[in-house]
Amino acid sequence: MKHILVVLEPSGAGLKRSSYEVITAARSVANGAPITGIAVNATPEQIQSAGAYGLTSCLSASATDAAHTIAEAATKVGADVVLASATTAGKNIAPRVAVKLQAGLLADCVELTAQGEAVRPIYAGKARISVRPTTPIAVYTLRPNVFTAKKDADGTVTIENFAPSATTRRGVTVTSVIKNDGVLDVAEADMIVSGGRGLKGPENFHLVEELAKSLGAAVGASRAVVDAGWRPHSQQVGQTGKTVSPNLYVACGISGAVQHLAGMSSSKVIVAINKDKEAPIFTVADYGLVGDVFTILPKLTARISAVTGK
Repeated sequence: MKHILVVLEPSGAGLKRSSYEVITAARSVANGAPITGIAVNATPEQIQSAGAYGLTSCLSASATDAAHTIAEAATKVGADVVLASATTAGKNIAPRVAVKLQAGLLADCVELTAQGEAVRPIYAGKARISVRPTTPIAVYTLRPNVFTAKKDADGTVTIENFAPSATTRRGVTVTSVIKNDGVLDVAEADMIVSGGRGLKGPENFHLVEELAKSLGAAVGASRAVVDAGWRPHSQQVGQTGKTVSPNLYVACGISGAVQHLAGMSSSKVIVAINKDKEAPIFTVADYGLVGDVFTILPKLTARISAVTGK
């Protein structure tokens, strides 16, 4: 690798945790190659938070077309590798950056080497393949919660203002933004408690929410309950929702359709609660509780709350 460009996503007072993970991944494979960040519409304070993870320089741009800006930043620094997180924004931007750079795209990677080889899941997570770009420039997206973010030192990031060339292409105009303040994003959460049709109705989802609160976890849902309108799509875990890799995943009343398993089977520890002992979810679970969620969840929440105080 000659030069690595890392895409940073601002969030709150700093950056998304997945951005720190991407920085850590870049440092682990750089092998002496310089690493530069690119942040679009971020504050200096947000960018400086990356210094604790080893980033020393970053381009800062105010722009409406992020893909255009990132592609120009890659050209400016002479990057042959662009790394982004496979978040919703990353999945949207990375393919367009690749097209602009005429670069190969290696999406949703779970391993990365200094030689540019990556490993990514295929067939809904049933297998993994090693892939290598054949183009001079390559764009990678890294699955969140797979590459552990590691602090290096309380360093300072040298910020350079970057003004991309004007572009008139505007495919989408954002008219409003609704923030889920205080709500954990399942794509980045360390722990997730998800509910399925076994809860029988949206009025019973408080059982999942209470368990999640006691753990400090995010609330997730299966496609069936999202399609039924019980929960918002932002909480959907699965092949057509969000792919997650938390340290702990608790599946409550979820049978384990292949589409759901594809989105969560890479979780570090999986706990399944279902009254059907033949449910497919138990084939991937590290711990299984066969029983009624309406009986188990209140007791489990009470025991955990007694320990965590939440």
